Amino acid sequence: MAQDHEYALQPVPLESRKSFLKMLMVMMGFTFFSASMISGGTLGSGLTFTQFILIVLAGNLILGVYTSALAYIAAKTGLSTHLLTQYAFGRKGSYLASFLLSATQIGWFGVGVAMFAFPVHQVTGINTYVLIFVAGILMTATAYFGMKALTILSFIAVPSIIVLGSMSVGIATDSLGGIQGLIDQQPAETLGLAAALTICIGSFISGGTLTPDFARFAKTKKSAVTSTLIAFFIGNSLMFTFGAVGVIATGVSDISEVMFIQGLIIPAILVLGLNIWTTNDNSLYASGLGFSHITKIDKSKVVIFNGLIGTILAIWLYNNFVSWLTFLGSTLPPIGAILLIDYFILRRAKYSSFAQTNFKTVNWAAIIAWVIGVLSAQFIPGIAPINALIGSAASFLVLSLLQNKYIETNTTVERVS
Repeated sequence: MAQDHEYALQPVPLESRKSFLKMLMVMMGFTFFSASMISGGTLGSGLTFTQFILIVLAGNLILGVYTSALAYIAAKTGLSTHLLTQYAFGRKGSYLASFLLSATQIGWFGVGVAMFAFPVHQVTGINTYVLIFVAGILMTATAYFGMKALTILSFIAVPSIIVLGSMSVGIATDSLGGIQGLIDQQPAETLGLAAALTICIGSFISGGTLTPDFARFAKTKKSAVTSTLIAFFIGNSLMFTFGAVGVIATGVSDISEVMFIQGLIIPAILVLGLNIWTTNDNSLYASGLGFSHITKIDKSKVVIFNGLIGTILAIWLYNNFVSWLTFLGSTLPPIGAILLIDYFILRRAKYSSFAQTNFKTVNWAAIIAWVIGVLSAQFIPGIAPINALIGSAASFLVLSLLQNKYIETNTTVERVS
């Protein structure tokens, strides 16, 4: 049997871990996502630029803390999100988390392929289906070859996006009269601060729940936490800024569309392609880990199948499924919150050896807490992603303590009788 270099069903050994710089590039590439720019454009059109900066820093700090805590667990255990969920959800209960995480990522992969193909078709005239096919193949290829390919791509993409995107933002800022002109801009319609924070945090908290799939390759816990915090706090903030400045200057939020307007056609295609590619291959990689966990089929084979499905359904997903994917995204943060409570509070930051642990079949406390978290996001007023985290975390803690108390009581009664 060939060695699994991606460690889909086992912890990543220390000798296969990666340096801080490699982890930083992978995590930055993960957070460089066109949807974050669209969210940034929404904030930029509804807030003053000063309010925008404060909201983005606050929102991405919350995202950074959440994902960094997950990264810490992953680096310490060497386990992916899907293997970690077995501790909290149980062996088969973890399949719920893996299915939700994986299906959502396949959907976003397809949407991402279409998000690349449509604008490139408009400016080049190349057939949309050809663009979708080529993009889908390339993005699937890097996910197939795993962390090594993701790292190489990120080393190319991250600096390119930063340099070209910053150049475009500089041109846009000059068109507004410089930094002061940007600050002086007033929104036509005001966006509430709570709604703005919801948009900021909600933009990537579902994807952030998959952080352990990549952070497990970090050599040290410090490296995992630092690279993740930088990526979500600085990298994601940069994407928001690209979107906000773009929409203020030109009326569109995607940096590639802004560059098309500025006449920077080739740089725009490069930025668009690399931006989507670095997130899409991470999404496909994570979905492969999830379905491999459920089916026990080799991750590489699952990645090819998932990439094929995402590519074939790209246009349909883009036209019909975005709102459903957004809803599915709200079901993912409770999974991360439950993992954090289980590890840091209930297990006191120490998991037993994965290979030697006899997992429960299903931990119903986790399943019920997940449902409560989803309902909290949908129906409790306030900041939906925060409601999801708090609702699932609090209910899981209470239900677990009650469950443990019940087991202890029954055990005591049995011994007495």
